[in-house]
Amino acid sequence: MLPIAIDPQTVRVGLAGAGEGMARRRALLAEAGVEPVESPYAVLFIAGLDHARSEALARKARAQGVLVNVEDVPDLCDFHVPAILRRGDLAFTVSTNGKAPGLSRLLREWLGRTFGLEWTGRMEAVAAAREGWRGEGLAPDEVSRRTRDMVGREGWLK
Repeated sequence: MLPIAIDPQTVRVGLAGAGEGMARRRALLAEAGVEPVESPYAVLFIAGLDHARSEALARKARAQGVLVNVEDVPDLCDFHVPAILRRGDLAFTVSTNGKAPGLSRLLREWLGRTFGLEWTGRMEAVAAAREGWRGEGLAPDEVSRRTRDMVGREGWLK
C-alpha cells in the first residue's frame, strides 16, 4: 500500500454509477473539494452498478490509463479509499489496506473524538505561522522546530 493525496486541481477525477453508492462517493469527493468531471480523467470512482457493468467500465477506463476504484469490489480496484476525518485542511486517514474496513471506521471515530472541531482553527494558526516563518527565509528544519514548539507551548497534544 502506498498512501497518496491527490490534488484535484491537477488530477481530473471522474465519477460513474447510480443510487446510494454514487451518492456516497459524490459526498466523499465533495468533502475533498473535488468536482467530478465527465472526461477525460485520471482517476475514476465507480459505485452503485452491478458487477458486470462495473467490470466493463473499469476495464475500459484502465485501457485508457485511468486508475479505478469500484466501491466494495476490491478485485476491481487499483486503489482503495481510507477512512477519512477532516478538520478543515487537516485530514486524518486510517487504512487497513482493505482488510478490515470496520476497524478503520472505529479508529476514524476515535480520532474524531480525540481531534475535535477546534483543530480546524489550530491548523489555520500553524499554517499562518509557517507562512510567516517561510517568508522570513527560515530553513525547513527551523520551521519544523518552531511548529513543534508552538504546538507544545499551546498544549494541543497533551
